[in-house]
Amino acid sequence: MARRTASALAALSAVVTASVMMAAPANAGFVTYCEGEGGPVTLPTDLAVAPGKSCTLDRTVITGNVKVGEGANLIVKGGTINGAVEVASDGYFDATATRVDGDVTLAPGGFGLYLRNTGTAKVTVQPKTASQSFLFVEGQSKIDGALSSSAGEVKVVDSEVLGNVTTNGSLYTDLTNAFVDGTVSVLNNSEGSVVCGGAVQGKATFAGNRGGVQLGPNGGLDSCASGGYFARDVNINNTTGKSSVDDTIINGKLELSANNPVAQLAANNRIRGGVVGESTSPAAARALASAERQSAAEQKAADRTAAATSAAAAKGKARL
Repeated sequence: MARRTASALAALSAVVTASVMMAAPANAGFVTYCEGEGGPVTLPTDLAVAPGKSCTLDRTVITGNVKVGEGANLIVKGGTINGAVEVASDGYFDATATRVDGDVTLAPGGFGLYLRNTGTAKVTVQPKTASQSFLFVEGQSKIDGALSSSAGEVKVVDSEVLGNVTTNGSLYTDLTNAFVDGTVSVLNNSEGSVVCGGAVQGKATFAGNRGGVQLGPNGGLDSCASGGYFARDVNINNTTGKSSVDDTIINGKLELSANNPVAQLAANNRIRGGVVGESTSPAAARALASAERQSAAEQKAADRTAAATSAAAAKGKARL
């Protein structure tokens, strides 16, 4: 009797297991490939853009992850992506008024990421190979996690980063009217860094940058209207090129060391924790307003977007 009961239980277990397997979503592991133009539909799958192809999406909802292949382009307007976005070498991801629930990652050698009025989780630009990439975050965008980059141009304008901002080996890192709820660490940028307006809640470190560091206006790297607010200590060290702090509030200490030339501090700063290290005052007359920093990637991004949009339109309606 015990043997028969055990046998019956085993059979019942097999039936239950089979039923669970049959009940699994029919789309598990499915991928929708996009080439051309897509509209306001919901995809219950992952989405991929094959290498070298272009896809434009308008108000499309993707319930899975997104992969943009090598040399491919994905342009999204008014969309929702419930998963992560991975962009391969020479790939391009451009999102406007879009929500990405997962992380956004640009692979080594990726062409770039352009986010306008777009929300994401963590954003990462991996170390470059032979080409320079870019990460532009603009127009009331919001990054819920950290922003990190090891390549190319990095600009955050009129946007929020709720984690840390970390760049190492990028071309430059500019934060304009940006709110950073974590720390800022700008290391070894070949064209330095500009922080104008906005606020940084954590410690800010600028180290090993060539081309200078500009906090506030009148620094020579970029034009900007006003200084910003730093809630913790600010450290500028081992910088080659002009370092300047103007019209800026620092709630902690300003630590300066091994900068060549010595950092310039304007009289209108409010540094509540004092200054540690060597500094000098600007020339008697305030410098003329700096010219806007020129970005090589902005025109490249515009050209790439136009070409991708044209290619998708020529392909016609995508089979989503």
